[in-house]
Amino acid sequence: MHGPALSGWLMVVLCGVTGASCLVRARRCAGADRKEAGDEAVMGLGMAVMAVPAAVVAPPGWSWAVYAAVFGAASARALWPARRGGHHLHHLVGSLAMVYMAVAMAGGGTGAHAGHGPGGGVPLLTGALLAYYAVYLLRAGTGLVPVAVPAGGAPGGAPDGPPGAARACRLSMATAMLAMLVTV
Repeated sequence: MHGPALSGWLMVVLCGVTGASCLVRARRCAGADRKEAGDEAVMGLGMAVMAVPAAVVAPPGWSWAVYAAVFGAASARALWPARRGGHHLHHLVGSLAMVYMAVAMAGGGTGAHAGHGPGGGVPLLTGALLAYYAVYLLRAGTGLVPVAVPAGGAPGGAPDGPPGAARACRLSMATAMLAMLVTV
């Protein structure tokens, strides 16, 4: 994601803060919640590193292979829990999308990556991932809309899902993923 410096630095800050927040969340919880927060921290911090503008620090050629390996391992780790669907499947899609972007960047990239060699992403796959993240953001974003609480009762039809910090982390990373995919 080596486009204009300002957008790159904004992405670094967004992903870095999100990753750090997930690390703090991982320290405060246990069991499956801890694993999930740890996975999100790896994703956020990895995205932050990938977003550093090339004008500031040009990544060495081998860095894309390291990113692909790290996110490949995250994909393998997410594979078994993904069989249950839901958010576990989202973690798998995210990890695989990061592997895809690392491989695309190693091939040279297009758009913001033009001039770094031949290659780039597969338009159909990039489009499918863009659509996935756009729909994910729209669905997850509706959970931020306050739900009316009937007098003397619990919220009717309140969306299920993670509480504030976890939801904010996921929305931030999905937004960043969408922005990164646009540059592939």
